[in-house]
Amino acid sequence: MKNYINGKWQATTGTAQIVVINPNNEEQILHYTAASTQDVDAAVNAANQALDAWSMTTPQQRAAWLNKIADQLETAKAKLIELSHRNNGKSSEQAQVDVENSIKCYRYYADLVQNMAFSKTTQCEDGTELTHQQNPVGVVALITPWNFPLITSAWKIAPALAAGCSIVFKPSELVPLPEYAFTEILDQIQFPQGVFNLILGDAVAAQHLVVHADVQKVSFTGSTEVGIHVMQAAAPSVKRVTLELGGKSPILILEDANLDEAVDKALGGMFYNSGQMCSATSRLLVHQSIAEPFYQKLKLAVESMLLGTDLTGALAMGPMTTEKQFKKVHEYLNIAQQEKLQSLIDLNQIALPNKGFFIKPHVFIDVPTDSRLWKEEIFGPVMCCRSFATEDEAVRLANDSEFGLAATIITGSVEHGKNIAKRLRSGHIWINSHQMIQPGSLWGGFKKSGIGRELGESGIQSYLEENVITI
Repeated sequence: MKNYINGKWQATTGTAQIVVINPNNEEQILHYTAASTQDVDAAVNAANQALDAWSMTTPQQRAAWLNKIADQLETAKAKLIELSHRNNGKSSEQAQVDVENSIKCYRYYADLVQNMAFSKTTQCEDGTELTHQQNPVGVVALITPWNFPLITSAWKIAPALAAGCSIVFKPSELVPLPEYAFTEILDQIQFPQGVFNLILGDAVAAQHLVVHADVQKVSFTGSTEVGIHVMQAAAPSVKRVTLELGGKSPILILEDANLDEAVDKALGGMFYNSGQMCSATSRLLVHQSIAEPFYQKLKLAVESMLLGTDLTGALAMGPMTTEKQFKKVHEYLNIAQQEKLQSLIDLNQIALPNKGFFIKPHVFIDVPTDSRLWKEEIFGPVMCCRSFATEDEAVRLANDSEFGLAATIITGSVEHGKNIAKRLRSGHIWINSHQMIQPGSLWGGFKKSGIGRELGESGIQSYLEENVITI
């Protein structure tokens, strides 16, 4: 595998070796040499050289390129789904959702940008003329994780290109295949040289990219711990940063909730993508008056779940994407034993495949709020539950976290849910809904869940700087 720099595939000058594993069967897919800091320098230089011409294109020209990318993604959909399934461990069904949502994202920003006004002129009473202009921030470094290939990158690449920025993109070194195929698409359509550059590197390359003098903005999605390091590294050069980080999201099952709907949304919010979501609703709060019947239904549903390599449906779950994450989740399960947490389900009812990084879904009830499993992001199929007596208590427990990315409310009244939502310190709140994320919404969190917002108009604004001309 090669880097893509200035419109050409270029062999790396690095030495570090990276092994890519199929999490479904633990077999090696490939190994490659990681990009060096010299490769990063070459990519940034190419982006810097291409910036002026790309930033001067019209919004309509940039929209045409975004639509062309979306068209080619449509054509390559089957290949991209297969690569995501094999490299990431997603089922084909879930991988299809990711690919289709990424296509929607490129089309959304194509529509948005060609209708945007990037300058506005006003006349003051004294005859002074003011022209406010929005300009691309410059060369941007985009760094994405391994849990949602193609879609997390689309959330960054589409608005950055729409704004007129040039890009150096570093995807997860452990799940590079879908993003490599995406870059092949850009090469096939002869995307303008240097505007998009791909670096297949590890943490060393990422660190060098973040501190590079010619990078004006960093957009990073990943753990809060690494996000803090990114912010610190960007600070000396006062780079703009967007950080989409961790979460420990609550789901509130209110007294008037429909129990079947509550179980359905709880399963989707926790076990979709095997719980490997920063928005996973891993803290479940249920009103004490309905806790017992709710738990009974939840127990039956979880014990009916199937684990396998390419299963479909809401009760199907794939593997952990990486061996490192597989081991991390098991560490938390050991902590659960040490803390003597009460399991809701009979794990013997769930069959475990012979190969692959599979972990059975776990549900613990009456979990103390000082438990590490209640407080810390696990990033796996582990749900912690508590009951509450009043809505004030539910809101207090929901907000009692260092994170604030997302939340879900299940209620018999949408208006009731909206009133509760006003009190939650979360960036995205679903009411009686699965975790659907529309391109025109926004994504980002409060507190340690990050800084800034992606998607919607907020997404493109984060790649723009404003100035004013006074005449």
